Amino acid sequence: MGIYLNPGNEGFRRIIKSNYVDKTGLIALLNPLIGTSRNLTCVSRPRRFGKSYAAQMLCAYYDKSCNSAALFDSYAIADDPTYKFHLNQYHVINLDISGFVSSAKARGISLKDVPVMITDALTADVVSLYPDLECYSSINECLLALVKQTGTKIIFIIDEWDAMIRETQQDPEAQDRYFNLLRGWFKNNNFTPAAIASAYMTGILPIKKDGSQSAISDFQEYTMIKPRKFGEYVGFTEAEVRNLCETNKVSFETMKQWYDGYTFKDVGSVYNPNSVMIAIENDDFDSFWTETSASEGLMRYISQDYNGLTKTIAELIGGVDVKVDTKGFANDLTTFRNKDDVLTLLIHLGYLAYNSESQTVTIPNEEIRLEFQKSIRDVNHAETLKRLAESDQLFLDTIHENEEAVGAQIEKIHEEETAPLHYNKEDSLRSVIKLAYYTYRDHYLQWEELPAGSGYADVVYLPKRDSDWPILVIELKWNLSADGAIDQILRQNYPDAFRYYGCEILLVGINYDKDAPAGKRKHTCKIIRVDKQNAEI
Repeated sequence: MGIYLNPGNEGFRRIIKSNYVDKTGLIALLNPLIGTSRNLTCVSRPRRFGKSYAAQMLCAYYDKSCNSAALFDSYAIADDPTYKFHLNQYHVINLDISGFVSSAKARGISLKDVPVMITDALTADVVSLYPDLECYSSINECLLALVKQTGTKIIFIIDEWDAMIRETQQDPEAQDRYFNLLRGWFKNNNFTPAAIASAYMTGILPIKKDGSQSAISDFQEYTMIKPRKFGEYVGFTEAEVRNLCETNKVSFETMKQWYDGYTFKDVGSVYNPNSVMIAIENDDFDSFWTETSASEGLMRYISQDYNGLTKTIAELIGGVDVKVDTKGFANDLTTFRNKDDVLTLLIHLGYLAYNSESQTVTIPNEEIRLEFQKSIRDVNHAETLKRLAESDQLFLDTIHENEEAVGAQIEKIHEEETAPLHYNKEDSLRSVIKLAYYTYRDHYLQWEELPAGSGYADVVYLPKRDSDWPILVIELKWNLSADGAIDQILRQNYPDAFRYYGCEILLVGINYDKDAPAGKRKHTCKIIRVDKQNAEI
């Protein structure tokens, strides 16, 4: 076994010794493509979504230098008719491009020379494993000789293929050299059909659209926007997470709140696998996207000065679904024309979830919402700072029962943020509430249509464990009265649902009167406080 050529199955062997979720069905999607004109596959997904695990699984299955039957016989792939035909039947070349980039940086080598590092390392492996092989002047000639001598074609498995693209954004020469390497393997009529049985590449970014990446234009592409048949292999499905929670006696409801939110056609909910496993192993729910590079990246993108982006970020944090046009995105980290391009990048990075049917984006879950809330506080942008201050003040006015100020701020947000066409629609008022209170994440968890008493509370803010703020139960009315909203809360006994929280509850009734006469406020607010036993005080 080598390092890059035929690396064996030890990586997958280590993976299945832990809490392994069976994703071997991915192999059944790739096997029929081997040796066909559609044998080049590129799958993009965010950091920490199991890309490296998938690569090690594929290495173990295809690598001819080992016998992996014992590793796979108990998993789903064993029931597939293609299973034994392709098991351990190919030379495997496994390359983690991010490892080469990191090595070059550590050694002070120009990233322009990474392609040479890759070919040198691969050539050394070939010579070490096949010392009698006559290697010629190029890596391709070496690999062709390997295929001819052994009668076995090669499967390329390339992890983090786009690491060079991300790290050389301002260095077109380095990118050109890298693409020349890929072109020599995957778009070369003298090499590709003769030597390659199949190729599987995975990274964060989709293939660039400007034509400069013609080296990989023949790859069939599956992204966070269009995962197609690979949707259930982007992360953990809901059934898989539910089973993990039952097995490990972990709250599925809490797991769903923290890590659910990505949804694909015919698959349903998909969870971040890394976060789910860390939460289970440590019996703790938190944001595990807190590494500096990810947080700094998010802040950089949401700070872009595009028309409407600040408002859109506020809507997203408040829980509002936002329309997005993903078609014009150039699939890189630098080419932005408008806010839609920024939002599309955030989909690919995993910070936003895309709904292909409604063509909208949302912040998927509590984990990512926490990262937005942390990052937005560091954005040095006048409009953003103003929105933060207004939302913070609204919470204070609500807690201090300043009904006039609360009504005035809700009216201000309603007028500023709602298009005239939708201003008098009932759904818009709930969006306005979420947008007005969008800094809630500092102290609260937000719930909509929460079952309470004999009804459903419109919006509820439940304080976090470390917060001493009261519960906020907000009921919305349209052309009625704020007092009527409070009466409904009390009549249907909403506070009873929170009697075990052991903290005060503020009942907030908000009414919008679209027919209010001139000079009278259209938005009115009524606030009453109840104690821990739900008695009005």
